[in-house]
Amino acid sequence: QVHLVESGGGLVQAAGSLKLSCKVSGGTFWSYTMAWFRQAPGKEREFVAGISRNGDVTQYEDSVRGRFTISRDNRENTAYLQMNSLKPEDTAKYYCAATLMYSVITAQERYSNWGQGTQVTVSS
Repeated sequence: QVHLVESGGGLVQAAGSLKLSCKVSGGTFWSYTMAWFRQAPGKEREFVAGISRNGDVTQYEDSVRGRFTISRDNRENTAYLQMNSLKPEDTAKYYCAATLMYSVITAQERYSNWGQGTQVTVSS
């Protein structure tokens, strides 16, 4: 049973930074394509960023490209999301997800393993 635990969320002022972590246990971390999704109140959950198994391919949602960076450390079984230049519209609960599919994909239904989420709140 794969277990994902997010951490690093919190309250930050606009233009600030946060780094989210996703620790994975119970599975072979390097075999998973990893992604971050987010869900704001009253909105559907959306893809934010994804990274391939060995980290050589990344993909970003348009509104975060250039501000957010996804990475992973296969020795530490951990994926990260560095968020810079945060905006109030980035406020959401952020979820880490894992899939055994080879490619980075944006469709949440393709991810079979999810964390409980960590709240990010950006004040103006």
